[in-house]
Order: sequence, then C-alpha cells, then structure tokens
Amino acid sequence: MKAFMKPRSGNKWLVVGTMSGTSLDGLDLAAVEFRCSENRWNFSIVAAETVNYSNEWEEKLRTAPELPGEKLIELHNVYGKFTGQQINRLIKNHRLLPDLIASHGHTVFHQPEKGFTFQAGNGECIAAETGMTTVADFRSGDVAMGGQGAPLVPVGDRLLFPEYESCLNLGGFANISFEKTEKRIAFDICPVNFVLNDLARKLGKPFDENGDLGRKGTIDNHLLEKLNLLNFYSQSPPKSLGKEWMDNHFFPVTEASNLSVQDKLRTAYEHIAVQIAKSAPATGKMLVTGGGAFNSFLMERFKQYLKCEIVIPSSEIINYKEALVFAFLGLLRYLGEINCYASVTGAKRDSSAGVVFPGGVD
Repeated sequence: MKAFMKPRSGNKWLVVGTMSGTSLDGLDLAAVEFRCSENRWNFSIVAAETVNYSNEWEEKLRTAPELPGEKLIELHNVYGKFTGQQINRLIKNHRLLPDLIASHGHTVFHQPEKGFTFQAGNGECIAAETGMTTVADFRSGDVAMGGQGAPLVPVGDRLLFPEYESCLNLGGFANISFEKTEKRIAFDICPVNFVLNDLARKLGKPFDENGDLGRKGTIDNHLLEKLNLLNFYSQSPPKSLGKEWMDNHFFPVTEASNLSVQDKLRTAYEHIAVQIAKSAPATGKMLVTGGGAFNSFLMERFKQYLKCEIVIPSSEIINYKEALVFAFLGLLRYLGEINCYASVTGAKRDSSAGVVFPGGVD
C-alpha cells in the first residue's frame, strides 16, 4: 500500500475527524493529534465540539431515505459543504493547522446484504470547501468486498485503547468489540438511542434524560420476549444494524403493542440491557462510550446484568470517541495502512478503507 504523506513534525499528525450518528444528536468534530512511537499509537484531543442540527437539518437528514435520486445527490453535496464550513469554523476558532480531514458523513442507507451503503456528505465538497485533503466514504469499499462495512471503530479500539478487554459504544445502536482467538471481533448488538429517543419524542421530549421517563414505566414481559426473539439476535457475527432494520422489524413490534409509551420505554431499557449482557465478555474491563453512557438508568440496568468491570471515561472521550476514531481511520488510510478488519466485517480481506479527496497542492 502506498503512503500518501509523511508526518509533519516527527511522528505527529493533526487530523480533524467528523461523525454524525443515527440518533441525529448533531455533527461531532474532533481535532486530534496522533503520535506513533515504537509501534504504539497515542492521541490527544486538541479541540472538540458538537454542532447541534437546526430543525431544518434534522428534518433533511431524517427524511433523506425518501428523497428521489437527484435530490439525494443534491443533499450529499450540500451536506458536504455544510460539514466543510463547520470544520473551517473549528479550525479558525482554535487556530489549527491540520494535516488531514476525515469525515464519516451521515448514514442514509445501510443494506450490506444487498451490496450497498451510503453516507451523505460528499468528501469532494468537504475538500473543496476547506482546501484540505479529505478522507471519506469509509464503508463502501468493504461492502464491495462482501463485508458489512461496519462496525469500523474496532481498529481504533484495538490500537488506541488496548488496556480494555472490550469496548462498548452506546449511540443510535450499541456495538461492541473485543479480542477473540487473537482476532478483533465486533458487531452491532441492538438499538439504543434510536429507540429510546423515538419513544421519548412521543412523550414530548427530544431524549430521555438520565432515563427519568423510562424509570417510571413498567416492564411488559410479553413485549420484552417478542423483542428478544427478533431474528437478528440469533445471528452470528459479522452483523450490523441500520434504520431499515428498525423500520421493518423492530418498530412494527413496538407499534403493534397497546402498552403506554412509558411502559414501552421501560421495556426497551430492559431489552437493551439483556441483549448487551448476552454479547459482552464476562470478565475484564469494558470501556463504555457514546451518549448512552450519560443515561444513569441505562447504566443501572447494565450493572444488574453485566459481570465485567464497567469503565466510564471522561465526558470528552464519551462524546467524541467516534469522531476521534474516524480521524484515526482517515490517518491510517492516508498512510496506506490497514484500517478495516475482515474479522469484524466479514469481507474477503483486511483493507485500507476510505476515499482520498485531494484538497489542493500539498
């Protein structure tokens, strides 16, 4: 594999990573300095923030799967320009001199079983807006090789957080990664904020802060059993989840129930805890990140089921771990190194995933 660039100063690189999750919390930006010494990677977050979506942007991204082709291409480009503008603002406000940009984009479609995945936010537009080389479209290459195109964060888990036996992320969906027979194994487990936020909105709240709404509900064992019996949970990894699965399999079950929204919410919490306990290693330290780590009721339910040691890091790592890791994946791609494991995605081989869009004369 060809390396595209050399470190600017010694073994240091400054990369701006971006991430927009399925829960539509906003666009996460993280400027991260990476250092490599004696085959060990270290990092420091230099600046990080979340750009909350306006009602208009939230609606655009939420309804993107319904757009006709030409309108979807337009959104792809406009969202790329928007992302570039937010990166420019971060760079200006913090007086940064990045070597590279790495942008995950916002997932509109994810159907690897049909051979495609699509993240809005054209890397070409980001590179044009910022004038900086950009790595984007991280998932398509792996899907083309028969992989799930997800999860991709496990490369970062293994190389940036080696002191933990497992890493659990609680975003729109829960995903976990850990070592098994000297290979990194990772997969999506179940919906988290995707379902919790949906039910909270029905109660007039954008999300269930600290789990206060769910805590007041009652578990319905009939609904809990139906959710736990969904076919996805009996499948072996590699496997991943997307909005389409929620619309076709999960939501029809919850919507068919005559329970109150609060009882559905309480049952969803129990369902999440049960599924994560089934998937997590029984021993060792587990790093827990993502917005769900701030949900005290959800964490209480985990502690009733999980046997491993739960470690909740600083709020900066909780909030920005995915943006941080995509910055790292972009750097690995730019250096021509492996950033996607076949043992995780089920692809034909390991790869250096992502498309590099030059941003000008280097």
